[in-house]
Amino acid sequence: MTTTLTKPPAEPVPEPDRRRRRGSKASRAGGQLHAGPIAYIILALFTLGSLFPLVWTAIAASRDNQRLAQTPPPLWFGSNLFDKLEIAWNDANLGEAILNTTIVAGISSATVVFMATIAGFAFAKLKFRGRNALMLIVVGTMMVPPQLSVIPLYMMVAKLDWSDQLQAVIFPSLVSAFGVFFMRQYLLQALPDEIIEAARVDGASSWRVIWHVVFPTARPAMAVLGMLTFVQVWNDFLWPFLVLTQNGNPTVQVAVAGLGRGFTPDQALIMAGALLGTLPLLLVFAIFGKQIVGGIMQGAVKG
Repeated sequence: MTTTLTKPPAEPVPEPDRRRRRGSKASRAGGQLHAGPIAYIILALFTLGSLFPLVWTAIAASRDNQRLAQTPPPLWFGSNLFDKLEIAWNDANLGEAILNTTIVAGISSATVVFMATIAGFAFAKLKFRGRNALMLIVVGTMMVPPQLSVIPLYMMVAKLDWSDQLQAVIFPSLVSAFGVFFMRQYLLQALPDEIIEAARVDGASSWRVIWHVVFPTARPAMAVLGMLTFVQVWNDFLWPFLVLTQNGNPTVQVAVAGLGRGFTPDQALIMAGALLGTLPLLLVFAIFGKQIVGGIMQGAVKG
């Protein structure tokens, strides 16, 4: 009499265990990971810490000097916010100042991105005599404090009769050594030499390679450089304060500097002007921030 051993049927795996195993496999295969409660708490704390200076600026703009001098400082809004904003808008002529700063920052950002991309491509992919030496000179200019160039720049502006005109602020910011270095480092990794060689084999000229190969590849870095340049030019104070006046063609920072003057400066009025000068930057980032972040992620995936 022979006996046959039969394998007992496998026990069904419970549904939660299946999902757990699938999740672990997906995690090992590079699937999407879900953040836990600790990650959300940390992100919330960082967000609150980032927003606190802006919120406190609005709170200070809604108070008066007496309340701001007390300890502890106010942590909630008062009743004078909209009145202070209106006074700051009218006294500093912030409408014209915001328009002037938008023109200066827009022209400077577009020119810096265009010139830096071409120069970065040349330093990254073109071979010519003295390339490394010229790149060292460009990087070396980043180590020179900008305050050292104030006097020769002011003499040049005076000879050109550009005092109190916007071109006096636009001209020194048309080229950025950091932008050239930034675009060179990006194009070294993001733009393969084979693509350039293929375009030249197809008969493309140098400018056609730049327009149809370099610019599309460098679009994420161009977006980041444009945003950084726009913010830097918008917040620039020293040079516009020297060559522009508050009654002529002021920028936002020059206009805000004239608020609250007197024996006892009105701190709330100054905070209101600073808040109005910051809101356009937040609006620009709210409009273009998604495209910039998406461009960065797209460039990272392609790279």
